[in-house]
Amino acid sequence: MGTAFIAARQIDGVEPPLIPVSLAPIQSPPAPRPLRILTYLYSFAPGGVERVAARLHAAWSGAGVDTQIVLADASVAPPQPVRAMRQVGPRARKSRFAGFVALARGLPAVIDADRPDALFCAGNTYTALAVVLRLMLGRACPPIVAKISNCLVRPDMPPLLGLFYKIWLRIQGRYIDHFVAMAPAMRAEIAQRTGVTRDRISVIPDPALSAGDLVRLASARDAVVRDRPGRHYLAVGRLAPQKNFSLLLQAFAQAAVEGDTLTILGDGVERAMLEQRAATLGIAHAVRLPGHTDPLDNWLAQADVFVLSSIYEGVPAVVIEALAAGLPIVATDCCVAMPDLLGHGALGTIVPNGDCAALARAMTTIALDDAVVVAARRASAAAFTVEHAAGAYLDVIRALASARQASARDAIAVRALAAP
Repeated sequence: MGTAFIAARQIDGVEPPLIPVSLAPIQSPPAPRPLRILTYLYSFAPGGVERVAARLHAAWSGAGVDTQIVLADASVAPPQPVRAMRQVGPRARKSRFAGFVALARGLPAVIDADRPDALFCAGNTYTALAVVLRLMLGRACPPIVAKISNCLVRPDMPPLLGLFYKIWLRIQGRYIDHFVAMAPAMRAEIAQRTGVTRDRISVIPDPALSAGDLVRLASARDAVVRDRPGRHYLAVGRLAPQKNFSLLLQAFAQAAVEGDTLTILGDGVERAMLEQRAATLGIAHAVRLPGHTDPLDNWLAQADVFVLSSIYEGVPAVVIEALAAGLPIVATDCCVAMPDLLGHGALGTIVPNGDCAALARAMTTIALDDAVVVAARRASAAAFTVEHAAGAYLDVIRALASARQASARDAIAVRALAAP
């Protein structure tokens, strides 16, 4: 408490007396709390979606954001050091269904206790849980930002399932606040399939890499002399139907000559089938399935051509890594983003989805290590860094949080005016 002296009004030229007045100490307004973001994942088991989520989480934390990751299974080590990570429930839930149930049961209490400003839905795999949380929590649910990590056009689905999928996408559009497209071409697809207006869709290139990754991948490839006989093809992904590695094996069988090899990195339910398929095609001696391997630096450095045979994708992170290395790329037309990603054919070869003959032909004819094209591939990969994307995501989330707070204030004001 301080004291100030105020002069009384002057009368007839007489100097006025000073009147003491007590002053309360000046108090600074409380500092605003940091932005809070909650990301939920089943686990850190190998997957591009989870790897990107961990990278964004680390960047947001470094920017002073109060961010945490909640998992159903925290027993799998994250792909990089992660702070503020927790598991719902005492026991890890290994299966996808058990993880879904555990998160649906545990997240409402976490949200109620921590009051995050937004929920980050890291990919298509997690949108069902986003919808469930919105239905469970109603207006108490924070704004949900969902990254669309896969193409929304699914040619692999039978007609009836495809119809239900279209309805499901419309439901997502009703309950998810904001969508993030990983490439400009995806924006129109998201708007059409979910029925949301374009102001609810932001375009943020997928942060598949960091600035350091760009240098590391390019340097690793530049340091290797590839003077072996034959062409050495590399593919990466889960051994699952989506990746269509059966088609790749068939194309390799058509294209391969003496000395050629094919390495498929990844693991999954189709391993036994693919091994049998390679044996049936007579190429088992030239095909390797080493399992999941991370990082990919050495594999990308040693390979002559990267091949993507998928039926559908979003913006495949592994293609971005191949671009950063400068590797020649052959890919199926598996998503609306692929033409932009490969410079409409300038940075790689795009073949029709499911066309084995075209895939085999492209694998044998794509040019190897043209210096000008290598430089262009690496330059294009620079757009897909976490240094660029992290801030763009925060701008979106802050805008949503501010809009929610303003709406809440308006609602309070309306109730106050309506009170008797």
